[in-house]
Amino acid sequence: MISAAVLAAPNQRIEVRSFDRPRLEPGAVLLRTLGSEVCGTDTHLTKGQLAGVPYPIIPGHISVGVIDEVGSGDPVLDVDGKPLVAGQIVTFLDVYGNCGRCWYCTVGHATTRCPSRKVYGVTLSADEGLLGGWAEYIYLRPGVHIVPLPAELDWRAFLSAGCGMPTALHAVTLAEVDFGDTVVVQGAGPVGLSAAVLAQLRGAGQVIVVGGPEVRLAAAEKFGADTTIDIGATNKAERLSMVRELTNGRGADVTIEATGVPSAVPEGMRLTRDAGRYVVVGQYTNAGEASFNPHLDLNQKHLTIHGCWGSDVGHVYRSVHVMAKYAKQFPWTELISGEYDLAHAQDALDDVAAQRVVKALIVP
Repeated sequence: MISAAVLAAPNQRIEVRSFDRPRLEPGAVLLRTLGSEVCGTDTHLTKGQLAGVPYPIIPGHISVGVIDEVGSGDPVLDVDGKPLVAGQIVTFLDVYGNCGRCWYCTVGHATTRCPSRKVYGVTLSADEGLLGGWAEYIYLRPGVHIVPLPAELDWRAFLSAGCGMPTALHAVTLAEVDFGDTVVVQGAGPVGLSAAVLAQLRGAGQVIVVGGPEVRLAAAEKFGADTTIDIGATNKAERLSMVRELTNGRGADVTIEATGVPSAVPEGMRLTRDAGRYVVVGQYTNAGEASFNPHLDLNQKHLTIHGCWGSDVGHVYRSVHVMAKYAKQFPWTELISGEYDLAHAQDALDDVAAQRVVKALIVP
């Protein structure tokens, strides 16, 4: 029997259930789980803040494992087109089932909006099998995009950023961060910290991280942020004044929202200079509403705003190789605050929700 942590319904505690070892269909892959991240999205799932979740689920949408078995038939290929074999350490795109035929997949080139899109650990039910990372094994259905980890990238290092890195890579790419830009990052969780790193790699002249608590701001400073602003010790007016003082009165060239807090959005608009660029990536789940002045905050400012929801296989692939390339410059694993087995998955969720940790991992 195989053990997995299961969220039966919103506002219920995680429980450990047993599953039979699956029989692989042709083209499928069975991973023995090395680790899976605990993401802010997982805390939102416990509150029922995302539509279309088929509870019960096995949480865990970004995971790493060792290939234990490959289904029969034609070779199963990785993203580079190479055959996968038992013993390889791999990760995979959590999004599964994009149709490749609808308007969003073909004309709109926005695969994250495909109506057939499903997500491991989020919108695939535990009643269908081992389809989330908080389990001893993960069943990868035929067609899942699989990315081997380079030998120089430790699996814990990749998970230390988790979905934060591909999500941030998507956001920073949309933001078109240029050499010398001042970039404000709202939020010091894994997405915000990853965005701060990637902004530096794209040539930002100044990176300012606005967030908290202290453990996360310390991580931001360690990973190269020029200035950190503690939201617990400042109000909105003070934060605006501080950013303006650091930017010759203008505001940031680019602001990236990575908080998940709706009220951060109008504040971020005001932290950005006239004719600047603002990317909202933190509002992945429905946490409520916020209001802004369309004239003062958007139109008169000539502000460019991008919504950024999720990531695709290109973002995961590039994240793996960026993290491998810069593993010496950035001590990724130092972002990991705790590792938890399946029996203590609820403790991991509680610690992430209370922001007592930077990154928590489930290690079955």
